[in-house]
Amino acid sequence: MTISPSLPELPVSHVLPAIGVALAEQKRAVLSAPPGAGKTTLVPLYLLEEAWRGDGRIILLEPRRLAARAAASRMASLIGQQVGGTVGYRMRLDNRISAATRIEVVTEGVFARMVLDDPELSGVSTVIFDEFHERSLDADFGLALALDVQSALREDLRILVMSATLDIERVAALLDYPPVIESLGRSFPIDIRYQDRPGGERIEDAVTRAIVDAHASETGSILAFLPGQAEITRTAERLQGRFGSETLIAPLYGNLGQKEQDAAIRPAAAGMRKIVLATSIAETSITIDGVRIVIDSGLQRLPVFEASTGITRLETVRVSRASADQRAGRAGRTEPGIAVRLWHQGQTAALPAFTPPQILSSDLSGLVLDLAHWGVQDPASLAFVDQPPETTLKEARMLLGQLGALDKDGMLTARGKVMRDLALPPRLAAMVVSAGESGHAQDAASIAVLLTEQGLGGTSLDIEERLRRFKAERGERAEASRRLAGRLASGLDRVEAAAPALAGQLLLHAFPDRIALQRGGRGRFVMANGRGAELPETERLAGSRMLVIADLTGRAAQARVLAAAEVTRGDIEAELPGEIRTDDQIFFDRQSRQTRARRATRLGAIIFDETPLPRPSGAAVTQALMEGVRELGLDQLAFSKEAIQLRERIGFLHRTIGDPWPDVGDAALLSRLDEWFAPFQSEARGLSDISAGGLSTGLMSLVPHELQRDLSRLAPTHFEAPTGQRHPIQYEGEEPVLTIRVQELFGLKQHPAIAGGRLPLLLELTSPAHRPIQTTRDLPGFWAGSWKDVRAEMRGRYPRHPWPERPEEALPTTRAKPRGT
Repeated sequence: MTISPSLPELPVSHVLPAIGVALAEQKRAVLSAPPGAGKTTLVPLYLLEEAWRGDGRIILLEPRRLAARAAASRMASLIGQQVGGTVGYRMRLDNRISAATRIEVVTEGVFARMVLDDPELSGVSTVIFDEFHERSLDADFGLALALDVQSALREDLRILVMSATLDIERVAALLDYPPVIESLGRSFPIDIRYQDRPGGERIEDAVTRAIVDAHASETGSILAFLPGQAEITRTAERLQGRFGSETLIAPLYGNLGQKEQDAAIRPAAAGMRKIVLATSIAETSITIDGVRIVIDSGLQRLPVFEASTGITRLETVRVSRASADQRAGRAGRTEPGIAVRLWHQGQTAALPAFTPPQILSSDLSGLVLDLAHWGVQDPASLAFVDQPPETTLKEARMLLGQLGALDKDGMLTARGKVMRDLALPPRLAAMVVSAGESGHAQDAASIAVLLTEQGLGGTSLDIEERLRRFKAERGERAEASRRLAGRLASGLDRVEAAAPALAGQLLLHAFPDRIALQRGGRGRFVMANGRGAELPETERLAGSRMLVIADLTGRAAQARVLAAAEVTRGDIEAELPGEIRTDDQIFFDRQSRQTRARRATRLGAIIFDETPLPRPSGAAVTQALMEGVRELGLDQLAFSKEAIQLRERIGFLHRTIGDPWPDVGDAALLSRLDEWFAPFQSEARGLSDISAGGLSTGLMSLVPHELQRDLSRLAPTHFEAPTGQRHPIQYEGEEPVLTIRVQELFGLKQHPAIAGGRLPLLLELTSPAHRPIQTTRDLPGFWAGSWKDVRAEMRGRYPRHPWPERPEEALPTTRAKPRGT
């Protein structure tokens, strides 16, 4: 059938032929089109009629399920069909495709799995990456995979990258500079207004005020952007009862059910107005008809992963300029609109240009597992817009090794292959696989779905409680989630379960490093990884002796538990045999600042029992002492004045000359304690035993032997004044400084310098009372210039000291004039 003649006329319509030609001739293209251009729905439908497509499917990637469903529904309606016919969608909990489907809208994570399971992308003609500017980890990985497939296996595969706002130059370079096509956006003007939010005012109060004002003074529906679900809920509470029955208040965020999300984006009924309270989910891909007013809080909530702790926390941050423009663009889709920004206009220029890509701040364990399945150990061999950070990759490889997914060479193990097939985060996949060994795969899979589909089973911190509620929960989403759990568990049970398993017993296999022991009072715990975690004292789990923590947020020092389950020491011994160990330890005791020895029964950093041992000695003591220094910092070491100056002199030469003069900053010295500290402190048992002379000797040992004789010449400790007095030179700043009484420099016609006379000293000249009177880098210029004014002032203040008219000709002195002269 012919589809394209019946397509509506939208801004992107004018560039559709150019897109078709670019993909026909060069197989790759980039489309930049602002919100409202119609790219999401019109481009796939137009390409459906291209001859080069043959009978191949068009895959359209969307960043969110809501956007995927909305795009599929809109395209199907444009061609007079139901979703599941020519146009369908596929996502984690819901598939609507058939043998007739030729345009398949998928979420980004689903596409990556499609490629990994079928590297040739059989039956696919074109892959379209929509809203690529959002730079999700799945989109970046999906594009890297698609480019790899196209270059190695499928030269006929077409790739189109589309975005409302795009760093075009970088993306075009990644695609080897294909045609870049730009489309106009909305045709209706938007009046952008600014309302600076007073300091200390809650964001929901500011948004509520702006909504009430706009509702009273303007017509049309309102779309308000808030950072998260909590702020949306509080704003909705503040708006209740403020408007008549003709105004509907509709929340819109990721945790809502499909019906509630669809209701939020559905056009308001005739004579009704709608106020949609949304997260960033409404920035792109979806259209909320009737909206002509946008209220923008200017905030968004982004996940930030800390590789050192394994914690992903949500941070509330300013939106990017690109996001702010997209939000404003929602107001001008069908008529002139208004965008109210709740910040000062001058702050807009300071916003980041784009939202940071997820690949730079995400847990990469899933990516590394998928890369191993693809046969790639070095991500640099694939075309990523931004290469993943090496530190995060290292932590991910370490975790996958602990979970048994990778061998020591970084290759995928048999267990790892099963884990990857589960389409779960690696920790949860490991839990389900382990549970299958005892016949509990179904319960483990249910827990995994609970932890990846927010809101199921309620909001309790207690996973056991949430699991019980989930099993009894009614509703389409709950049913779909239980079916998903069943598919995940299918075929994994190796035996029939002898008895029911508790949630904590299963979670031990996913989070062994987050087993936690109560320490410090109710609600306070220390985890096996050495980090602390807290939960409110009013929670039932706060009184538990031990927990396994599945989810937490916040910084390492103040992590807050979001989901956990009770465990016992017996559970750990049964599920993780050998993990609780008894051994002799030499450690640094922070309280006494000494090294000590003990026989401890422990699980990582959790100590169950310990017995003191005699005072230790040997190399292990020095290692423990170094750990103490790393923990407390270098300022706890008793450096002598000479050692401090030595460090400053070496540091000065490193800053001015560079290698091979060593870096002696705090970070560098802490990283090299085994070189300069350990060999010279072998007798020390605690901080009080550390030898000051050993510190000096150790610092000097970092200087190459052939350079040590140059140290005194290039950076001398003292300057010998014409009087014969020696004055210390200070090297702690950016340049060497000499503080000296001006009378001691009389008769000096050249400026004092070091490094063979090449580097002048900064002179801090003082009065006889050692008060500063002048700073100079040019002593002869000082004598010839401002000395006259200094002399005039100082003669009256210090009459018993010489103030000659020509100081360069006078004799230097440290004494006052004899009385009567």
